[in-house]
Amino acid sequence: MAEDIGSTVPRRQLGRLLRQYRTEAGVTLDAAAEALEYSRQKIWRIECGMGAVRVLDVKAMCELYGVSDELADAMKGLAAETKSKGWWHAYGDAVPSWFELYVGLESAAASLRQYQETVIPGLLQTHEYIRALARIDQPAATDEEREHAVQVRLQRQNLLSRRLPQPPTLDVILSEAVLRRRVGGLGVMTGQLAGLLEASEKSNVSVRVVPLSAGPHLGAVAGSFVILDFPAAKGGRAAPEPSVVYCESLTGALYLDKPTGLRAYEEAFANVAQLAQSQAESRDTIKRIIGELRHD
Repeated sequence: MAEDIGSTVPRRQLGRLLRQYRTEAGVTLDAAAEALEYSRQKIWRIECGMGAVRVLDVKAMCELYGVSDELADAMKGLAAETKSKGWWHAYGDAVPSWFELYVGLESAAASLRQYQETVIPGLLQTHEYIRALARIDQPAATDEEREHAVQVRLQRQNLLSRRLPQPPTLDVILSEAVLRRRVGGLGVMTGQLAGLLEASEKSNVSVRVVPLSAGPHLGAVAGSFVILDFPAAKGGRAAPEPSVVYCESLTGALYLDKPTGLRAYEEAFANVAQLAQSQAESRDTIKRIIGELRHD
């Protein structure tokens, strides 16, 4: 049965990575098929995430495309996940700690709906705010390793202003606690809030705030999460890829692409959206908190 083939999330991500590295290696689909002694259709199906993938096939493709051993091991881990119905992916088990599975999904999305209970969303973080978080996330890392993590996150932010494909819309709802939780000191925090105001002026970015006075709500119960919606296939010949919910924890990430899980998080987002201030009111709240910080 189709539902037994495996979760669409690792299939989709693995296919995207294999297509990316094949393209970067300058290998055409026909050339890959000839070198691997596969049919052209088989490689196309793998790259489109249309079925479970054997670890042996991923190993052969990675060798052909000159993929590093570390990345190859990460993708072989993903290949194993394509055979499961759903999955809980711990970064430390199948992927290197710096390798974020989420990035590929994020870059392919047409829209992102995000609720944050803890910190400013990665796509809207300033350089200094990211660096301050890196000191918390990676206490044993060297300055060079932390700076690499900073640059990776900054690179992700380019998708909001890219020309092609069309950048996604980003609808962010923040708990007021996120704005008041100091990260990296007064200067870093005021700079971050000012950056948030600047980002909220983009036509494809919406920033709204749920005031603390709203009290308990579904978002607080659910915790931070992102709902990713994907564009329709070119030419409209196929249905859009199913939306995905992404929830990150200290040691791993949960991806939900089944209707029941998706529905629960859509209800949580709708709940916080009802409680959130308008965009204009939210900007006023951010400005007020900046003023409070500067007068501390």
